Amino acid sequence: MPPGVIDFVYKEVELISDTLERKLGIWSVVIISLSAMLGSGLFVLPALAMLDLGGPGVWLAYVFAALVVLPGAISKAELGTAMPTSGGDYIYIERTYGPLFGTVAGLGLWASFLLKAAFALIGFSAYLWIIESLLGITFNAKFAALVLLVIVVAINVIGVRLIKKVQTVVIAISVLFLVALCIWAALTADPDWMRPIGKGAFGDGWTSMAETAAFVFVSYAGVTKIAAVAEEVKLPGKNLPRGILFSLFISTVLYAGIVYMMMAAVDPSAYVSNGEAREDPMFVFANSVGGPVIGITASVLAILTMTSMALAGILAASRYPFAMARDNLLPEALEDVNPKFETPHWSVIGTGLAMAGVILFLPVHDVAKLASGFQIMIFIIVNSCVLVLRRASEAHSWYKPVFKSPLYPLTQILGIAGGVLLIYMMGEKALVGAAACTALGLVVYFSYGRSRAHPMLTPWRTVRTELTNPEQSEREKRWMVFHSCGHHRRPRRESKLHDWWDKNHPDHLTLHEFIQAMNILVPDLEHFHLRNLFHEVDIDGNGVIDIDEFLISFENGTVDDSEE
Repeated sequence: MPPGVIDFVYKEVELISDTLERKLGIWSVVIISLSAMLGSGLFVLPALAMLDLGGPGVWLAYVFAALVVLPGAISKAELGTAMPTSGGDYIYIERTYGPLFGTVAGLGLWASFLLKAAFALIGFSAYLWIIESLLGITFNAKFAALVLLVIVVAINVIGVRLIKKVQTVVIAISVLFLVALCIWAALTADPDWMRPIGKGAFGDGWTSMAETAAFVFVSYAGVTKIAAVAEEVKLPGKNLPRGILFSLFISTVLYAGIVYMMMAAVDPSAYVSNGEAREDPMFVFANSVGGPVIGITASVLAILTMTSMALAGILAASRYPFAMARDNLLPEALEDVNPKFETPHWSVIGTGLAMAGVILFLPVHDVAKLASGFQIMIFIIVNSCVLVLRRASEAHSWYKPVFKSPLYPLTQILGIAGGVLLIYMMGEKALVGAAACTALGLVVYFSYGRSRAHPMLTPWRTVRTELTNPEQSEREKRWMVFHSCGHHRRPRRESKLHDWWDKNHPDHLTLHEFIQAMNILVPDLEHFHLRNLFHEVDIDGNGVIDIDEFLISFENGTVDDSEE
């Protein structure tokens, strides 16, 4: 690129949208988050993870996975308070790295969340035999999962209020039942407390533990799933970070505590049948501790809880194509909001159809690994977003998070390093899944999104140019500050005045806006100096400063920012 050329257009960063109604409070945030986790993570994964680890110390893998999640959760809490709009991680990545990265990440996130929701419905079918024995009839497991999927999609179209009501009851009952079952097991089942920490409990050691932690990582996807529906959260500056961190703490305690008791109270061999891990480990635990009635009760709760998990999964997954459509990276129909229910119905239906394909054609173990792999990679990128945005925030002054990550940048660096380690330990399935997702994103972007997306000065470009071409970086920084200060007059996007304003108000800075821009670029200049400087920079004397006058004033020495 020739020196000094600006090869992008200015695009306002939309941080908040009122397309969807804000109706979710702090406890709704926690409930939706927990309902996205406390399904397959407890009712299906423990036996699969135990076999993967090669020992009953699998509870520790949940703790390690939570430690890797923590930096990403903190980063998402910061990013969410700066950009509280639908799309969550997709929005953070697209606003930081641009539409190409955004398309790849958005489709990858959509795939990972629908995989996790499909995993819940596949797990639901593992407990179906209990219902069959009660009713004396036989179900086709996949057909039953598909019928439930149709119901879940319909509820999502009707709206999040109904989801909240359903999930509140289901999660409360499930958590109380599981905690009571663990207490009963501790008092009556004569548990072997040393088995989950004794010799051979952790398989082949740290290598096996890291690999299993990567496998169960998908259990924590719901910790930050609420960021995908941030546009529907009341007081997002407070409720998003609190909800994310509360959910992580509660889920970690529940996962580690319940799985520890499952392994201590019941011999691990009971969770294996014909050399394969049983997909209904909670029935095995409840039946061994409390007898057939308690086992059946646990199975019914497993079905209800994983249905609740699928509800939350589709809710979050559908918001990614919705947000991408608003950025012109996917067809406009996916942006359409149902006038009666105020939900993105086409996005929800499309997500449901994709889940149906997963249920029909993918085995449960592969679904769990693929979902975990996608999630880990997104956590890595999200941590990097905070590093880039903090570095570029002087030029990109729209980045003003209400909550800021403690111990920055150490928190993000540890999160990236931990994620890379887990990806390495997970092996080729995670890499194959990432490659497939990347290929899909590239095809969609170059065939559809590229011609509709405008080249932007992204924070990533700002940081990269700062390192490779400092002179060009300074010019682009001034360009960005000029536009960000000059666009605050513009009516909101939804307003009818918006297009008229663009045509009749060319980009320029008034005296007040010029002073605002110079306070960012040259903060040491006094107010009266800036007033005099404004008239000196206004070469044509028309009372406003256009972009050429502004940039030339720095290049010809009228403004000296060398000591800023």
